Amino acid sequence: MRRYTSPWSVRIAVGLALLSAVLVVSGCSDDGGSSAAGAGAAPREAIAQPAVPGLRVAPERNRVDLATPTFSNPTHVSNPLFPVLKQESVLLLGRVDGQPFRTEVTLLPETRIIDWQGRRVETLVSQYVAYLGGRIHEVALDFYAQDDDGAVWYFGEDVFNFKDGLIADTHGTWIAGKDGPAAMIMPADPEVGDVYRPENIPGFVFEEVTVKSVGRTLEGPLGPVEGGLVIEELHMDNSTERKTFAPGYGEFFTGGGGDVEALALAVPTDALSEPTPAELVTLEKGAAKIFNAVQAKDWKTARAAVRTMTVAWNTVREGDVPDRFAPRMSGALDALGAAVRTRKAPEARRAAIQVARWSLDLQLRHRPVAEIDLARFDLWTAQMLVDAAAGDAAAVTGDLFSLDYIRDRIQHTLDEAERTRLNTELEELNRTVADEDLTAATEVAGQLRETLAGLSPS
Repeated sequence: MRRYTSPWSVRIAVGLALLSAVLVVSGCSDDGGSSAAGAGAAPREAIAQPAVPGLRVAPERNRVDLATPTFSNPTHVSNPLFPVLKQESVLLLGRVDGQPFRTEVTLLPETRIIDWQGRRVETLVSQYVAYLGGRIHEVALDFYAQDDDGAVWYFGEDVFNFKDGLIADTHGTWIAGKDGPAAMIMPADPEVGDVYRPENIPGFVFEEVTVKSVGRTLEGPLGPVEGGLVIEELHMDNSTERKTFAPGYGEFFTGGGGDVEALALAVPTDALSEPTPAELVTLEKGAAKIFNAVQAKDWKTARAAVRTMTVAWNTVREGDVPDRFAPRMSGALDALGAAVRTRKAPEARRAAIQVARWSLDLQLRHRPVAEIDLARFDLWTAQMLVDAAAGDAAAVTGDLFSLDYIRDRIQHTLDEAERTRLNTELEELNRTVADEDLTAATEVAGQLRETLAGLSPS
């Protein structure tokens, strides 16, 4: 399914330094790369690529990814350890290079056809958006399909690495059939000792996985999860890292070199049928009240809101809160209280956004994903107002990219008139940011927030 409007109009205008690279990636986004071989069965050599010289790879006899896969219904992914079809919204948290790391993973409402070995394979498109230290860091569109035996295959990714708010490079991008073979990313029924290569273009991208343990009980966001998988992943530099996967969650924990990325929440796996707790609404609305009160220098209202929010959070944390959220919400609320007490307006507004963001994450268990993403979109427009006021053009540009990628998640839930209005205003915001006119960007961002208040995702 094609997108309603191409997001590249925003990305190209802002990322002028890498315009040609972005256009190349965009140009192949509808139908994938060309076939790397003629029609007929894929030769074994197309999958069994040689490893990088000097790598400590496993014996070929342990490989479970050498048979030629067939894809009769490739977008029906039922593998419980890689449930991408059911990943409406997944949040991972951790630390990378000593900074807070946040990843939002979303199944997009579109598929992509990729030509590989004379076959046209329809793949699911999963959006991975990573933030480092609160700023956009990496975005990837990952392409997956399940073979007829139940194994999930990786057909490549479009990668965008950011620096100072702009796309710095697209290193890591590869497409099956154009750059190399599709690669198994999860066997149908993994067993200890199994070996497979999720990325298999030696000299460019290469990973070899060895299954270390199956049937493990893992500590999940809300308690023990049975049936976990533990793997060891070998990289091109001979380094390794441990990863775990869990039924209903997929990739669960990654750690290596002091960096950690761990699953914090996934829906629908962790979704609840109960309505949103009033205290979470109090936290979200209180943060919005403080954001506006600080702008008006109404510190009395801001202090009262902090007290109310603190009481609400104390009630929430006594209940069923996913483990990885409690310290982050507590830290954000403490930072907000300190900024309000010392009347530091920029810090207070940033902390208010953080509290609202954590509240929305917790509300994800109760509300439709589209509603949460629309509210996240609004928070990035609020962040843009703060960054523009600080004269931080690079941060404003990064905020625009964040808006753009969230737009890709929500526009299909809006009616035609709402989509047109949202995209028109986002394009106007893009123009002001590309011109580095922060005054105009502030004005358009404010108008966009007003527009968002009237949208109704379905």
